[in-house]
Amino acid sequence: MAVSVSTAIERLENPVSTGGPGRSRARVWRSLLRKPSVALSVGFLVLVALLAIFAPVITAISGHGPYEFNESALNAAAGGIPAGPAGGISADHWFGVEPQKGRDTFARIVYGARVSMLIGISATAVTTVLGVTLGMLAGFFGGRVDQIISRIMDFLMAFPALIFMIAVLSAIPQGNRPMLLVIVLSIFSWTHTARVIRGQTMSLANREFVEAAHASGAGPLTITFKEILPNLSGTVIVMATLAVPRFIATEAGLSFLGVGVTPPTPSWGQMIATAVPWYSADPMFFAIPGMFLFLTVFSFTVLGDNLQQAWATGGRA
Repeated sequence: MAVSVSTAIERLENPVSTGGPGRSRARVWRSLLRKPSVALSVGFLVLVALLAIFAPVITAISGHGPYEFNESALNAAAGGIPAGPAGGISADHWFGVEPQKGRDTFARIVYGARVSMLIGISATAVTTVLGVTLGMLAGFFGGRVDQIISRIMDFLMAFPALIFMIAVLSAIPQGNRPMLLVIVLSIFSWTHTARVIRGQTMSLANREFVEAAHASGAGPLTITFKEILPNLSGTVIVMATLAVPRFIATEAGLSFLGVGVTPPTPSWGQMIATAVPWYSADPMFFAIPGMFLFLTVFSFTVLGDNLQQAWATGGRA
């Protein structure tokens, strides 16, 4: 069943249909945990997060770092493809090795998870803060404030974002590439969140609890951030959950095109780009990073979709 974000927030605010926001949130999470698809998705995301957090410890246990060359694991007579079956998968190299360089694929997958999760979550955090703050200000104050923020949003949304990101990242110096990616992704992505939050804030600005806050003498900013913001929590959580996979996929695409994370820093998109010429000789080198990227994006998407539906129905099946 397709459910809109606006319906989700309406349900959250309705104490008759949901029993209040607190009980609604508890019911939502309980209903989610009962679904096998959500449980599997959360389990995989927890696994990826643990790989990213404990990457140095895990690679120390495996015995290989992400930057170590190992020519002994390659078949020089065959053009540098991994020695052994399935891309060199063995007890020593759990996911095989990289053709011609011999770098351990497992170690690069683990450190690539760190890069992907860091960029995806950081860009989501920056985008959410910008979008929610500017969207609430535009929706609550209206008038000139709304016009200025709305024109900025229209200006940024008029750009073909992907093409412009490629151009910007190609032109600026390398520097701290993950941070540059977070900045560029956030600049072109906060507008979607702001538009949704602006509309929700405009509908909440005329509610009784806002009028009561006005009557009690509360200032505009106090009402915006202490009265309206808590009632937008459902919308914000759903949108943030759905934004993470989008940023992870975009980072992988930019790295695949050569303007994202630069070597030797591991990145799943960069690994896929490197593996393209080898897909026939060493298909596992292409399949493993592609599988991790697909499952991570898919798991976030499943979680976000189910969270949106569960919040809209107050946790009822």
